[in-house]
Amino acid sequence: MTMFRLTNAIVFDGHEVRDGVDVVVENDHIVEVGPGSIGASDAAVVNCEGGFLMPGLIDAHFHAYSPTFDIPAADRMPPSLLASHAAKVLRGALHRGFTTVRDAGGGERGLQMAIDEGLIEGPRFHFAGKALSQTGGHGDSRPGNEIDLCGCQAASGSISRVVDGIDAMRLAVRDELRRGASQIKIFVSGGVLSPTDPMWMPQFTDDEIRAAVYEAGTRRKYVMAHCHTDEGARRCVTLGVRSIEHGSLIHRDDTAQLIAEHGAYVVPTLSVAEILKKHASELGIPPMGVIKIREAIDQMFASIETCRRNGVKLGLGTDLLDHRYHPAQGGEFELRGRVDDPIEVLRSATSVNAEIMQMTGEIGCIAPGAFADLLLVAGDPLKDLTLFKSIGDLPFLMKAGQVVRNTL
Repeated sequence: MTMFRLTNAIVFDGHEVRDGVDVVVENDHIVEVGPGSIGASDAAVVNCEGGFLMPGLIDAHFHAYSPTFDIPAADRMPPSLLASHAAKVLRGALHRGFTTVRDAGGGERGLQMAIDEGLIEGPRFHFAGKALSQTGGHGDSRPGNEIDLCGCQAASGSISRVVDGIDAMRLAVRDELRRGASQIKIFVSGGVLSPTDPMWMPQFTDDEIRAAVYEAGTRRKYVMAHCHTDEGARRCVTLGVRSIEHGSLIHRDDTAQLIAEHGAYVVPTLSVAEILKKHASELGIPPMGVIKIREAIDQMFASIETCRRNGVKLGLGTDLLDHRYHPAQGGEFELRGRVDDPIEVLRSATSVNAEIMQMTGEIGCIAPGAFADLLLVAGDPLKDLTLFKSIGDLPFLMKAGQVVRNTL
């Protein structure tokens, strides 16, 4: 049995800030949170030196199989090479304080097993399997001038697969769930990197989306939807989608109110937009993609304000691709802080993301019975969210009771 008592810290428990409490860890779970006198006498004492102790971070929109923004190039990579890239980005995410990630397309059981069995170092890994796209939708990375030699009009790449029709949707969802998917990902609007669809384009029929939601529900799982637009967001929540990814163009109060009324969530992803805006030319983003970026970037912050004003629960994700830019993961906090209160940003990255992932009380909180995922920040993130940009500012990190980093 391994026991730790973490003391002398300001504690953010995923909801509120508490002072004068210790946290006792036994094996992989938290067993006590209370006054400084608690804790078994034989527990190893960790003096947090007045730092800010909080739950391990959760990235609710992550891509492990994301070595490049050139999706067709990634689609042509051997699986072993993709897995090697994934091992690198997963280790990096963990050491930046992200003890859980929700993969939004491409991740599969093999990566989860490799982490669980200690073959690679990484966060707790929840995956959607292949994200599902209609032909010519955001997950269809084939250029418009490509000839379909086999006539099958179907495609499957490193991140997504193409399905059309209600029966095909049912089969694809059932197949991803059979393979162990924690949730299902679909594309309901256009996106930046896809070659043939404008941002405003609605994707999948209502009946196709209903089929995905129904099939996910049979296993008590849920659907997350790539969706930028007001129209798409309204369709999502009325059809039973749980989380709207990006939500960059949600600008109507009545849309945000509808999302809140249905108990759905929005997961903004500012980091990827920031990277694309700054590095579009060196990344080789085509002219249509650059136009899409410009259309969306200025409206993202306004969308967050609209959602927050109308009571929508906001998660936190990054959506970063390319191993060169994954280190920008912690920058999502500072970007969100430009339009959101720091404590709300921390809640988004912990307890709200746990809610989205149906893991309330297990992750994203410091409470008895939760996994011992703990992060110590040397400084006060309620005053400076840039602290998450540097791993040098994380003196202590624990995942499921195992010490990952300790520079105290």
